[in-house]
Amino acid sequence: MPSFCNFKTELKKVLFEGDSFYREVILNRPTKLNSLDYEVISLMFKNFRDFETDSTVKFVILKANGRAFSAGGDVVSIVSSMVTGHWSFGARFYKKQFNLDYLLATYKKPLLPLIDGIVMGGGAGLCMNGRFRIVTEKAVFAMPEASIGLFPDVGASHFLSRLPGHFGEFLGLTGGRLNGAEMLACGLATHFLFSKDLPLLENTLKTSDMATICQVVNKFTQKPNLKQDTIYQTQRLETINKCFSKDTIEEILLALENEAKNNPEIWITEAINSMKAASHTSLKITLRSIKEGRLQNLKQCLVREYTICCNVLRATVSYDFYEGSRALLFDKDKKPKWEPSKLELVSKEMVNRCFNGIDDDDWKCLQIPDRSVSSGDVLKPKL
Repeated sequence: MPSFCNFKTELKKVLFEGDSFYREVILNRPTKLNSLDYEVISLMFKNFRDFETDSTVKFVILKANGRAFSAGGDVVSIVSSMVTGHWSFGARFYKKQFNLDYLLATYKKPLLPLIDGIVMGGGAGLCMNGRFRIVTEKAVFAMPEASIGLFPDVGASHFLSRLPGHFGEFLGLTGGRLNGAEMLACGLATHFLFSKDLPLLENTLKTSDMATICQVVNKFTQKPNLKQDTIYQTQRLETINKCFSKDTIEEILLALENEAKNNPEIWITEAINSMKAASHTSLKITLRSIKEGRLQNLKQCLVREYTICCNVLRATVSYDFYEGSRALLFDKDKKPKWEPSKLELVSKEMVNRCFNGIDDDDWKCLQIPDRSVSSGDVLKPKL
């Protein structure tokens, strides 16, 4: 029978541990795949700010209990709060989350995320914009937002757009999954090591001089072999670049279908099927967002993504986010009825409205405080 002390620990959604010179932030909702609700985001934001200004803290480790690093935002709690209250409750969550993501991306002390499991959506926002992105063979990355009527946010238009070629468009539009080795190969991860070595890495870091942090991490780093059926191989990347470099979703799908006629590889069929099953509005928003992200810094991407999020939550042009959440997370019939019901019915004007500010006296663009540390190119760690 678990002790009362352990029971209290299990009730804490995020744990803060460590001694006088380092801190550990541990996501602690294993049964919910460490999804992020408003309480978790708020606690992390406050403590990370405190750690940054505490001169005794030299570095911070970010990790999680269970088989997921974080599967993303707690969509069930977000949607429930809006359905019973007001859409702006969801906007409040994203405002706090995006500010946390920017804080971690520009953190003034070494921040070491140990990604030893599922990392999706909002979970990716905690680590993919930062200097270190340490993964193991258990890591599974995906940005599946379009499947529930949302779009890849949390700075995804920045980090996806900076992947080689048009691999970012492929990931954002299909929700394709990558393992740890593939994350390292494409640049989403900076270091790969085996899960069994994480405890030793942590212990070594805790007893090392700060000047040797990079050397310690490098000491444990491995060079994993990509599986034979990996999506990240030259021939498949050429096909991805050929198809996902198109200007519209319609052109991308047509290119994929033409490829499928002559090249019956499973991944092509899966890409077509996943896109056809996703929200049509979300697909068009996603493509434009990633394309714009190539020309913007992280802060600009987050500000734009917040505006889009608010329009999605407010259902400015479509209720797809609520319908997708119903079909996949509440009723779980997995049969969303998207509106508009056809891709060609989603006009440029509808997409434009999602990128424009909301005409409401109570609504404001996202305000992100200026910070002296810039994230720079998130895919090139300054080691």
